[in-house]
Amino acid sequence: MNEFINFDEISRETWQNLYKTSIAPLTHDELESIRSLNDEISLKDVQDVYLPLVHLLRLYKKNLEDMSFSKGLFLQKIVKTPPLIIGISGSVAVGKSTTARLVQLLLSRAFPKLSVELVTTDGFLYTTDDLKNRGILDRKGFPESYDMERLLAFLYHVKNGEKCEIPIYSHETYDILPDQVQTIDSPDILIVEGINVLQNPQNQMLYISDFYDFSIYVDAEEELIEKWYLERFDSLLKLAKYDTTNFYHQFTKMPVSKVVNLAKETWARVNRINLKEYIEPTRNRAEVILHKSENHYVDKIYLKKF
Repeated sequence: MNEFINFDEISRETWQNLYKTSIAPLTHDELESIRSLNDEISLKDVQDVYLPLVHLLRLYKKNLEDMSFSKGLFLQKIVKTPPLIIGISGSVAVGKSTTARLVQLLLSRAFPKLSVELVTTDGFLYTTDDLKNRGILDRKGFPESYDMERLLAFLYHVKNGEKCEIPIYSHETYDILPDQVQTIDSPDILIVEGINVLQNPQNQMLYISDFYDFSIYVDAEEELIEKWYLERFDSLLKLAKYDTTNFYHQFTKMPVSKVVNLAKETWARVNRINLKEYIEPTRNRAEVILHKSENHYVDKIYLKKF
């Protein structure tokens, strides 16, 4: 069966005409400030792809408010509108972090009176020590390396309008930062970004997908993602060259050919397997799939029919 049978495939040209506006509500410098390492994005991408997407999100926000109002009439009491929760998923190195930060910025401009927060599921990884104790350090990034119970509890508390504190992950130290937390206090909109955003842990009474009002999957062909991963690995090495506290500094002392082989091996042994077995199979759970071609160019959009 065609995996995209429940999606409308929309070309970029058609998509960009679904919502017309005169100017992008941000500058080139603002766009650069949120761009991830080795990701490519332009103001034209904002205009053509992301402004129509944000307009669609506004419709979902309005629908959530209308439903809460109608439910209140039915129950004969005031029902507070829960936060709109948006999930953004996709492979390592596909550019989902840039997409998440851009959507946050654009929604903040679209709803200037509302609070729009962003969290990454990296914060729910077990610490390096925990992974070692569990014997799964080599499975970091796979489903079992995340504290999914804690992530579920977090989403539940946010939906209930409760204040939460969550761990912060550092890509420099490659670990959870000790004694540091991110506080999320009753946002109107919450964006959750990560490779496991659309995954469901087994034997749960609650599923992560229960909490999302809208979800986005950033997609590309495997060969391209591998290319972007290797380019990003090289950029991380350059940044870590003189920083002895950086996890990647250890690799800067190795011969270039050995480092390249290590990166390729890590892709094949970890990231490719994770993509094929656990990330990509969740793609059709998303409401929207942003498909990228060369240079991170979004060429097609898939919109779920029902």
